[in-house]
Amino acid sequence: MRYTENLPSAEQFHILFETTGWNTKYELSKEELYFALKNSWYTISVYDKEQLIGFGRIICDGIVHALILDVIILPERQGEGIGKEVMDKLVSQCKKYKIRDIQLFSAKDKAGFYEKLGFEKRKDDSPGMQLEKYW
Repeated sequence: MRYTENLPSAEQFHILFETTGWNTKYELSKEELYFALKNSWYTISVYDKEQLIGFGRIICDGIVHALILDVIILPERQGEGIGKEVMDKLVSQCKKYKIRDIQLFSAKDKAGFYEKLGFEKRKDDSPGMQLEKYW
């Protein structure tokens, strides 16, 4: 297995992203997804030979806030410790730059995974909010 900070190709990422089911909601093209990746602060890609089997990224202001996104492990490779390694690398990058606030979005059934890594659900006195529009 090889971990790299280089972006995968648009095609490789699109194939991995499609395994999540998220694109039924967003309906993003391969080009739109790749544009989003290129605007990341930090990325980590995981390969087995030439196949992209894992990915994670951060968007960040470089000082205060970081948001971990798109942590995706190929379904048949989940449970091998790849997701933990991806998360360790993402959090280490934030620590390296002394980012004060690290947040993430979790798929409904993955909260326990992130809790094992030290993440906590947001407190009731500071709930997350969103504006979900598709213009």
